[in-house]
Amino acid sequence: MTGFGKSILQLPTKKITIEVKSLNSKSLDLNARIPSQYREKELKMRNTIAKSLVRGKVDFGLYVEITAEETSTKINEAVVKDYIKQLEAINNSGETTEFLKMAVRMPDALKTIREEINEEEFKAIENSLNEALGAIEDYRIDEGKALEKDFVFRVKNIGELLDKVITMDPERIEGVRERLHKAVSDLKEEVDQNRFEQELIYYLEKFDITEEKVRLANHLEYFTSSLNTEESNGKKLGFITQEIGREINTIGSKSNYAPMQQLVVQMKDELEKIKEQLLNVL
Repeated sequence: MTGFGKSILQLPTKKITIEVKSLNSKSLDLNARIPSQYREKELKMRNTIAKSLVRGKVDFGLYVEITAEETSTKINEAVVKDYIKQLEAINNSGETTEFLKMAVRMPDALKTIREEINEEEFKAIENSLNEALGAIEDYRIDEGKALEKDFVFRVKNIGELLDKVITMDPERIEGVRERLHKAVSDLKEEVDQNRFEQELIYYLEKFDITEEKVRLANHLEYFTSSLNTEESNGKKLGFITQEIGREINTIGSKSNYAPMQQLVVQMKDELEKIKEQLLNVL
């Protein structure tokens, strides 16, 4: 959701610069800096930005630079003359120039003529705003393409690690079986073989990860298919990564086998990198 867009609009008497910057956020947090004469149009501009960007911490700035010889700020002659008159009454020294310098710094010595917003001018501002939003959208699209490549790479890595887990699983189960047989033989006691086999099956079922392997493979496939859709699916991908993490954690807790746990750690590392980057996805 990060991006930056800028547009410059040159009008006959002024230059208007529009800047839009977006950072990651779970919702839309829009901060606007707009000159007072455009405040009545602020809500409309906010709605335009919200429809385009949807989410993110957004800073929107509209800056006006007067390029004409005339300015909107005028000297309030009546007020200044009254200040000078009062100053002369206090100190009749004839220092009119000094009194003038003091008077123009007094309250209300300057007045700003508030211009009515010309609809044609605002239409040009809207077009300029849309241009800036288009630039930030292009920025986001480029970032999204880079993220997509990274997601595909990470999911592929997790899938390859899962394949290694599947290949290693029979060896793990056989190792567990041998350890149990050795533990029983070390007791140097006669045991009921039927009862032992029943207990062995029960024990091995507790360490069985068949369901977790199948579900993890399905979640990885679902993540990839969701990634290829045209709709906005950042939150959906976030939910899928939660399910992927749950299956990886269960495999780790059930594995009871150091080589497999090492693979689980690697899968967790790849998943964390995916989660970090998902904050950038709408």
